[in-house]
Amino acid sequence: MSGLGKLRVAVIGAGAAGLCAARHLLSRPDTFVPPVVYELSENIGGTWVYEERVGYYDNGLPIHSSMYRDLRTNIPKEVMSFPDFPFAKHLPSFVHHTEVRKYLEQYCDHFRLWDHIQFGTSVASVTPVDVKGGWNGLAWNVNSNNVVDHSKSTTERFDAVMVCNGHFYDPYIPAIPGLEKFKGTLMHSHDYRTAEPLAGKSVVLLGAGLSGLDIAMELSNVEAQVILSHGQRPLTLPPGVQQAPPVTSVLDDGTLEFKNGERTKPEVFLFCTGYNFTFPFLDNKVGVKVQEHLVWPLYKFLIPPAYPSLFIVGICRAICPFPHFHIQSQFILSVLDGSFHLPSHEEMEKDIELDITAHRARGIATRHILKLDSEQWAYNDELAHLGGFKPLPRYWSNLYESNKVFRARDMLNYKSYSYTVLDNMEWKVHDLHGQQLQKPLAVKIQM
Repeated sequence: MSGLGKLRVAVIGAGAAGLCAARHLLSRPDTFVPPVVYELSENIGGTWVYEERVGYYDNGLPIHSSMYRDLRTNIPKEVMSFPDFPFAKHLPSFVHHTEVRKYLEQYCDHFRLWDHIQFGTSVASVTPVDVKGGWNGLAWNVNSNNVVDHSKSTTERFDAVMVCNGHFYDPYIPAIPGLEKFKGTLMHSHDYRTAEPLAGKSVVLLGAGLSGLDIAMELSNVEAQVILSHGQRPLTLPPGVQQAPPVTSVLDDGTLEFKNGERTKPEVFLFCTGYNFTFPFLDNKVGVKVQEHLVWPLYKFLIPPAYPSLFIVGICRAICPFPHFHIQSQFILSVLDGSFHLPSHEEMEKDIELDITAHRARGIATRHILKLDSEQWAYNDELAHLGGFKPLPRYWSNLYESNKVFRARDMLNYKSYSYTVLDNMEWKVHDLHGQQLQKPLAVKIQM
């Protein structure tokens, strides 16, 4: 503990989650000394920092950003924002990625976060130390290096660590038999920036998540011959995009074979298959494992039971990210300041086990357990209830879920809709022509 018994917390990463963690720690000077935020790059914003180059920087570090040039958000700004810091009113509901980066910089200005961020700093190791009188008998040594001058290595001690290193930078390439025989250009959406280099080419795009769909639509605008290969039921897509079942193998001559036996030999094979979780700095004895895209064991998807002053923030997928970080950060503070008493090590492990078993009983594969989707609202409310802080306003979940319905109905135009929040419960939406649209979902009032 630092002087006066205040807690010292390290935050790893200055993307949206790390900034949110720092903002909440700084709001409680009674309990926490100002945090140290470690950031590998020279910018805040993480995944929202667009970098035209792909591969590696001149200093040999990998380029983390997966942002492409024309990306606009797929969540309306009215529910994408941190609840305590709205986007500027004049912006459209679906903003270009440059506006999100600007927004995060304004968040830093407003909450005075800049002075607490150590840029150009790579975290080499995070190691637990037994300390008598420490929080839960523990402290953490964080060893970091200056990315320019590796001889500048520092170790600092903290009472707790919030890991906010993101999970959109280490591409996941599924094991497809014969993949090494593919003769054309093999790439992952991590390295996709613009459609123009693929203009007029034949492209098989594997994966129909949101970026897969987005990129397929961008490619169809530059006359690429696109086959979107996926395992879902057929989707409504532009005329230039064909659909096929998943690719199951690559034959000796480089031809791709689909699950239905059909074949094609494209110039480009583009994987939109998501990313791996990676925590290279975490000491093995902490025991946090990644298996089949599940990070475990973590109580409430946040806390390893054996080391309850370590928090892995923002690993859930298919969520509304900024409000999710806002809720998780406040819950973590409630754990650290004692207003929420954590269950025992054994009880937390049992809770995790029951949760995984319940997911499996519902037929949810291990790799989808972290995909909260519509369950995120109950999760957010549970953390707010346990931590004794304000839950999200009631309109939040309904507006977000309604946008999902509009997206499914009208993939090509839903980003032209305009949302207005009227009060804690109510909101309305207009299309491009100013026509008010009917809400697709009844508002569930949770008491």
